[in-house]
Amino acid sequence: MERIVLGTYPPGSPLPPEPALGEAFGVSRTVVREAVKILQEKGLVQVRQGAGTIVTAPSRWDVLDEVVLRATIATDDSLAILDDLVVTRRLLESDMAHVAARVAGDETLDQLRELVDRMDELVDDPLTYAEHDRAFHDTIMRTAGNRLARGVVRALESQVVNTARYLGRAERALCVASNQGHRRIYERIAAHDPEGAARAMFTHITEAWLVRRGGPEAPSRLQR
Repeated sequence: MERIVLGTYPPGSPLPPEPALGEAFGVSRTVVREAVKILQEKGLVQVRQGAGTIVTAPSRWDVLDEVVLRATIATDDSLAILDDLVVTRRLLESDMAHVAARVAGDETLDQLRELVDRMDELVDDPLTYAEHDRAFHDTIMRTAGNRLARGVVRALESQVVNTARYLGRAERALCVASNQGHRRIYERIAAHDPEGAARAMFTHITEAWLVRRGGPEAPSRLQR
């Protein structure tokens, strides 16, 4: 899979025959056949009669599959896949913040306030801060009640939660800035302002990623 994602086996090209793959990876032909079936299920290859096993175009890959996503992230020097992940996450979480602002009760608001206040105390402890950061976002998603959207965000986040390219530098100033965004989201939810909560979430996710991402300007895919 990594060789396909890296372009060692480019789209439209055939995979090496079974004996060659077996020798290259030190496995039997039976294992090779099973592996090819898995690649086919994930959309990376297509078995064509008389042509062999052909690598498909990236547009056909199942990028929500955790193995495919992990390999794509690991081999994408342009950060394009992480940009797309952020765009997807901010779209879903903005909508969930909108809903949360309409339905959040006192208990939820207390939880969010406590998390924001606690994160102010944790700006010198990035690891513990990150745990509370995830809890803050997850509280909003659970409050919104969209299990599918929450599941997609959690699945995407699980692939990058320990990825240095996504997490960026662990600095106090970044934690401080990040929690200012959290507090704005909390304030809009507490005010039962759906549009304001959605905007605050959108801005927070975008700005936090741009700081971590680095570079002179935001790529076009992040602009709205």
